[in-house]
Amino acid sequence: MDIKKYECDVLIIGSGGAGCKCGIVASKHDANVIIVSKGLSFRSGCTMLAEGGYNAVFGYVDEEDSLQLHIQDTLKGGAFLNDLLLVHKLVTDSPKRLIELESYGSLFDRQEDGRLNQRPFGGQSYRRTCFKGDQTGHEMMLGLREEVIRENITTHDEIMITKLLFDDDHSKIVGAMGLNLKDSSIVVYNSKTTVIAAGGCGWLYPVTSNASQKTGDGVMIAYNAGADVMDMEMVQFHPTGMLSPKSRRGVLITEAVRGEGGHLINSKGERFMINYDERQELATRDIVARAIYSEIQAGRASPLGGVYLSVEHLPEEQVMTKLHTMVEQFKDVGVDIVNEPMEVAPTAHHFMGGIKITPDCQTNIENLYAAGEVTSGVHGANRLGGNALADTQVFGKAAGLKCSENIKELELTPASQSDIDDEIERIEGIWSDGKYNPDDIKEQIQHVMWKYVAIVRDEEGLLEAQRQLNDLEEKTKDMDVPSFNEYNNKLMLALEVISMIQLAKLIVKSALLRKESRGAHYRSDYPNLNDEEYLKSFVLNKNGEVKTVERGLF
Repeated sequence: MDIKKYECDVLIIGSGGAGCKCGIVASKHDANVIIVSKGLSFRSGCTMLAEGGYNAVFGYVDEEDSLQLHIQDTLKGGAFLNDLLLVHKLVTDSPKRLIELESYGSLFDRQEDGRLNQRPFGGQSYRRTCFKGDQTGHEMMLGLREEVIRENITTHDEIMITKLLFDDDHSKIVGAMGLNLKDSSIVVYNSKTTVIAAGGCGWLYPVTSNASQKTGDGVMIAYNAGADVMDMEMVQFHPTGMLSPKSRRGVLITEAVRGEGGHLINSKGERFMINYDERQELATRDIVARAIYSEIQAGRASPLGGVYLSVEHLPEEQVMTKLHTMVEQFKDVGVDIVNEPMEVAPTAHHFMGGIKITPDCQTNIENLYAAGEVTSGVHGANRLGGNALADTQVFGKAAGLKCSENIKELELTPASQSDIDDEIERIEGIWSDGKYNPDDIKEQIQHVMWKYVAIVRDEEGLLEAQRQLNDLEEKTKDMDVPSFNEYNNKLMLALEVISMIQLAKLIVKSALLRKESRGAHYRSDYPNLNDEEYLKSFVLNKNGEVKTVERGLF
């Protein structure tokens, strides 16, 4: 296999909101930066797809709002599993990072007096969600992309990072390597610091709002290098994804629809959320998703097997201006949301679990950092809508600052040649005329996760998932992967499914450990919250030990 080599001060894996922000900040502090993306730069992350908004306390709409209330809402929404230091940083830094976005060229909606507009979102005491219609993430990425270009930062497209590289002493990370998906060559990066900002893992499930590249690669390369991962059982299902047509199944219907006053209605015409939470449609995502699931299970589903989300009662001008993307999204499939309801069902959306970090984004491995959805601790057991976009900017900047500070004391250190050789041998070893198609294995992983490790779980199902995942892991040793060709999708899929199974098993392991229901993790055999025994996070490491971090009811 051909090998291409590159050197830089800061290597960033992922070109979404967190990766771009990190690169911009590091570059402004004189670092030589390379941003690597498995898909197309700026377009393959979930930030581009995020619609509803960015949480920041300005008090421009509700003057009574405060940083303390935002902290309290975030902790309550996360069922107090959050890392308090991370939450404090998120909330206090969020407004400043939004102003920086506007300096890059991202524009947020304004009120008539020129001040930022803010809308209500689920689980929040006041209107603090800043937005650009229902295409907030897209607007953010336009500004971030322009600033990356202005900083003349190098970006590499369609490179799948498969391994982090250590020095010869195996004491610190000195870069990463992977597969160039365009020509199946090997790419090796030598860096002083490495930042993982590769996003989540929605494609562990067959119905997801995530970009197609989100298979959890970032979490697994860190875990396999020895990084601690935490809260792996916490997978958020957004309450409202599209149901039809099949090609659009799982595509997100933004929480802004409910924030603007949309109603959830069952097949009997009942607005049912009042039966589950006094906040009704503005309850937290875990509650709304389980309520929809319960209505479906109780036989009150719409013809397509979901429920209805209606904005028919809202003024047409409000729908057309505040929810323009939704209007166009459904118009494209023959639904006029101004005059008829949308059919919706939960979709795998956000991964609260991931790499354990400090407030300056350091992991437990020297020279390795992480930011964005690939990390854990910020959102606890359930993320509030609007907090993710803020997360990308707050911790993207934190990682960029820490890296640019540390590179002044570091020299480029060569990677262990045996590490590189072993990974090339592993990748070449996947090429074979085996019995099993990687596409089929991926579908089977998704089936197992949707059936046993989704919105409602129990011990019997989790143990069955464990068994089936072990069987699938054996199949990966005999996959049918043709030898070299350009755009070798089979090889990429084979590498993905090997990693996906490992990640799925970690989620199942943590879900079995948490014998209670908390946030997004609902155990039907343990339906109650148990603060006495389980107000703690589970931390996993490749050495097999399970550590815990005690949390508090603040």
